[in-house]
Order: sequence, then C-alpha cells, then structure tokens
Amino acid sequence: MSSSSWDEPDGLAARGTLIVLPGRGEHGGVYERFGRRLAFDAYRVRALGDPSADPSVLDEAAKLLADESLPGPKVLVGSDTGARYAVQLAAEHPAGVDALILVGLPTEPWESGSWDDELAARTACPTHQGRLADDPAFRRGAIEGAVDLPEAPLVQVQVPVLALHGQDDPVSSLDQALSVYEGHPNVRTVTFAGGRHDVLNDALHRTAAATVVLFLERLRLSPELPAIAEGLA
Repeated sequence: MSSSSWDEPDGLAARGTLIVLPGRGEHGGVYERFGRRLAFDAYRVRALGDPSADPSVLDEAAKLLADESLPGPKVLVGSDTGARYAVQLAAEHPAGVDALILVGLPTEPWESGSWDDELAARTACPTHQGRLADDPAFRRGAIEGAVDLPEAPLVQVQVPVLALHGQDDPVSSLDQALSVYEGHPNVRTVTFAGGRHDVLNDALHRTAAATVVLFLERLRLSPELPAIAEGLA
C-alpha cells in the first residue's frame, strides 16, 4: 500500500488536484484523514509513496502533473523530505505545477534515540500516533536515515508556495526552516503553536486542513488577490 487516492463526492465538480509526496518512512495511506477532508471539499487527492525510498515515485508524480484528465489547479504537497522533492519537481516541471504546499521542510539530520521519541516528534495527535504504531507498512526509524536530499531551489519556483511548520518541531527547527524561506516573496508561511513535525497529521490537523483549503480557494480565484481570511487566533 504505497499510494492512495480520494475523489470529490458524487454530484460535485472537482475543484483541483493535490499530489502528496510523503516523508521518510511514510506511504500514501498515512494521509487518509487529510485526503478525505480535502476530498469532501471537492479536491482530488493522490497520495504517493516515499520518494526517498523509491525514486520512481517522482516519475509517477510527473505523470500525474501531465495527466489532462485530472482537474487543475494542480498542487504538489510535500511533507518532511517530500517537501524537498516537491520543490525539485516544481523546478523541473514548471508548466505542470500551479502551487506548492511544503510541510515540515527538513533542514538537518535528526536522531530520535527510540521509537517513542520518534512518535512524539512526528505528531502530538493520539489518534495518529496509534495509527502509526499499528501500521505494518510504516517504516520505523526511517526518519533518521541519511538520504541524498535535493536542494530546495525555491529561487526557480515561480508559483505560490504555502509553507506549514510546527513551532515545536524537534525534527526540523522552525528557525532553520524559516531561514530557507526567507527572501522568497512567493512563499507564505503559517506556523502552528505546539505543532510537531507533521502538522497535517498533528493535534491541530483540522486547522492545518482549513489553512490549506483557504490557500486553494484563493489560488482558484487568483493568487494575486488579497488573502481570503487573516488574523486567525
């Protein structure tokens, strides 16, 4: 079970397509809760495998970007190392990508020391912790593995970028992630109080999903328009 998909409800026109690139140790099914929620809002979601473990995932993502049967706008969503691969794909296939959503962009190696530490670092949501603990397809310890990560050439990305990051992310510190985004006017950063590494599956996953929907709705209208909603406490 490496990839998963969720479609808009019957009777509704699809409002766009999200292509999810998971992080180290994950697979597409890990994002079921996120995929179902975005599909309920009439966005198609295609969650692939972990590209750091299987480089062919990037070819699969490129095919989805070129698939004219999938509705636009087409948005790459990358979590953990998937965020870096999403930037790479956007730089290599600029005509097929309308926006990026980058989650928990990794900036340096990290060692957990134990499975309990890794689980706590990934998410504070007890439901998601339980899912990961009981998931035979999830690869424990992969987040500590050294991978040959691509650079994050944001300077080559001209589409809107939504960057989501947990303020208490122990895997990728907020300060270092913000330093990567600094100076790129097309990047909008949203941080989450108490957030861990995977904010899409964290305790504030509903807020994260709502933030994504607001970004997508603005993208559909025009990324040049003012933000639809601001000042969320």
